[in-house]
Amino acid sequence: MAELQEVQITEEKPLLPGQTPEAAKTHSVETPYGSVTFTVYGTPKPKRPAILTYHDVGLNYKSCFQPLFQFGDMQEIIQNFVRVHVDAPGMEEGAPVFPLGYQYPSLDQLADMIPCVLQYLNFSTVIGVGVGAGAYILSRYALNHPDTVEGLVLINIDPNAKGWMDWAAHKLTGLTSSIPEMILGHLFSQEELSGNSELIQKYRNIITHAPNLDNIELYWNSYNNRRDLNFERGGDITLKCPVMLVVGDQAPHEDAVVECNSKLDPTQTSFLKMADSGGQPQLTQPGKLTEAFKYFLQGMGYMASSCMTRLSRSRTASLTSAASIDGNRSRSRTLSQSSESGTLSSGPPGHTMEVSC
Repeated sequence: MAELQEVQITEEKPLLPGQTPEAAKTHSVETPYGSVTFTVYGTPKPKRPAILTYHDVGLNYKSCFQPLFQFGDMQEIIQNFVRVHVDAPGMEEGAPVFPLGYQYPSLDQLADMIPCVLQYLNFSTVIGVGVGAGAYILSRYALNHPDTVEGLVLINIDPNAKGWMDWAAHKLTGLTSSIPEMILGHLFSQEELSGNSELIQKYRNIITHAPNLDNIELYWNSYNNRRDLNFERGGDITLKCPVMLVVGDQAPHEDAVVECNSKLDPTQTSFLKMADSGGQPQLTQPGKLTEAFKYFLQGMGYMASSCMTRLSRSRTASLTSAASIDGNRSRSRTLSQSSESGTLSSGPPGHTMEVSC
């Protein structure tokens, strides 16, 4: 960490009435696996963790998280937490293209960069928010450094390594599709891509014409070479902090997130399946995700009930257990969100939460 750079910038973005521009500080720090860039908003709050985000393949922190963190109701959260947005190496705006033959870090090595970020900022604990590859990276970090992670919001996580069938399908797709199209298929559902909405056109343009497309391909390859996280319910390898798993009802990774949910501690894990959100709920449904995030933080003791202006809370203890063909098995809280009613309902034996939108 000998070479440190700090740049003061002010980001242009739409403001709500009465708001002033939020200053951002962008830093670069050297790690054993190369330089990593991250952007800090706000100032540390006493006895509160930082919110740390990590983006998916084909995106950077702005294109992945801006719609969520600029959403009106999210301001109540970010006023109470400093947040750190980490860009994977070579994904930050203006990043130079890596030279031919450059060995891009594995996802495990990207996770091992995070302690250098926290050490530089002198932050002791974080609440992680990750999407896709970023969700995997934050999970790996939490397994290695459980004492520094107070909670995780994992969107579209696939904790499994690619099997032989996955590899064959990936190779076959690579013969007929370009890298941008494969990444778009990773980010969005086929229904969204077929609809070719304004959002899809925007992100297709961002990825297809990215000046650092070669870097993006390296990150994509690292994601496809990920190791299995080996989560095991009741085993030693598990996430020990509160976790909220999030996936859209038409997302490409729906099955993987459902499987991940079955492997984590049901007393610590909430599962939010969002209707009408497609592959990127933080882009398409920032309001509903903000509602759930507020409740998640409140459950950790960081958001007073008086701040929950749009959440009505009811907790119902279930006396029944979920049974399966293989026998009785406890289930984690399942938050199933209806776009018509705005309800977060939980299956037995968890909790029931309702959102009044």
